[in-house]
Amino acid sequence: MKNIITQFSRIFVGVLFIISGLIKLNDPVGFSYKLAEYFSEPVFNMPFLEPLALGLAIFLVILEVVLGVMLLVGYKTKMTIWSLLILIVFFTFLTFYSAYFDVVKDCGCFGDALHLTPWESFTKDVVLLFFILILFFNQKLVKPLFQTQKTNFAVYVSVVLCAFMAVWVLNHNPIKDFRPYKVGTNIEKGMEIPEGAPKSVVEMIFIYKVNGVEKEFTEKDLMNIPEGAVFVDRKDKVITEGYVPPIHDFTMTKDDSDYKEELLKEPKLLIFVTYDLKLSEHGGMEQLEKLNQEGKAKGYKVIAMTASGADEVAKTKKQYGLNVDFYFCDAIALKTIERSNPSIVVIQKGTIIQKVHYNDIKDLKL
Repeated sequence: MKNIITQFSRIFVGVLFIISGLIKLNDPVGFSYKLAEYFSEPVFNMPFLEPLALGLAIFLVILEVVLGVMLLVGYKTKMTIWSLLILIVFFTFLTFYSAYFDVVKDCGCFGDALHLTPWESFTKDVVLLFFILILFFNQKLVKPLFQTQKTNFAVYVSVVLCAFMAVWVLNHNPIKDFRPYKVGTNIEKGMEIPEGAPKSVVEMIFIYKVNGVEKEFTEKDLMNIPEGAVFVDRKDKVITEGYVPPIHDFTMTKDDSDYKEELLKEPKLLIFVTYDLKLSEHGGMEQLEKLNQEGKAKGYKVIAMTASGADEVAKTKKQYGLNVDFYFCDAIALKTIERSNPSIVVIQKGTIIQKVHYNDIKDLKL
């Protein structure tokens, strides 16, 4: 019986680590955004690690896949299980911290393929920890499936294939797009809230300074605020999260007006997406004006979207000779649309028809 439970744990943990790792390896840039969120000031306040987020993301997802393979084939059992234990303890701490302090809404465990709440992510990690502990206390039952050479070969091949996949998706688009803005999506429909969808329950919290100390009061407590208390601030506390449409915070703002309704009605709309002009790739930006001229010649309305300010926009237009209008959109929304900076998106009456990395402009069909 002990052997059956151990082998089940081995398969369960190994397969789950491989699936979870491959989903994130399909989009390591997206996972790096999640790590950067953990490093940000509101969470762990380690901004010096943010520039390392992408490299760390790639290392972690490859490690996750390879450890899953190592467990399944029985490669260096003691080292593998210890590594799995350390990794899951680390992930369990992160997910508990996210859930308890309500700082990161989605851990990114399964990328955009499956969104888990912080407490769901923590529960998933506790379950994995349970099965890994079974393996830890029964290491002698986890034996190699093949001879040493074949086992080593399987592990080496997994490392090479993971590295190749990482390089490929970094220089092109994810192999499988799980994001809300995938090809075929109608943006306007993605922003709709179905009739009868649950609404958020929000409680207003009023902050007053009482005898030099800031105290919080709910609406019910307003009559009990002491005389002489000084109002400081008001904040909204979400009691129950309502329905959030897949696409939100999407704008096409210019001169303080949002033009998304009219732009999303365009039959041929070509968009250059660059969430941060300071971080945009020089080689990609150099190709945009030529594409702009080609698009206009074929009847497209060509625009650019960014989260950068007006000064940076003016500087970029001058540097690359870009003769396009820039529209503002939230950086998170733009990062969700496309990972490369810049990238190209073709929209037909609100529906995304094509998306390409700047390395794949030659594949664009206008």
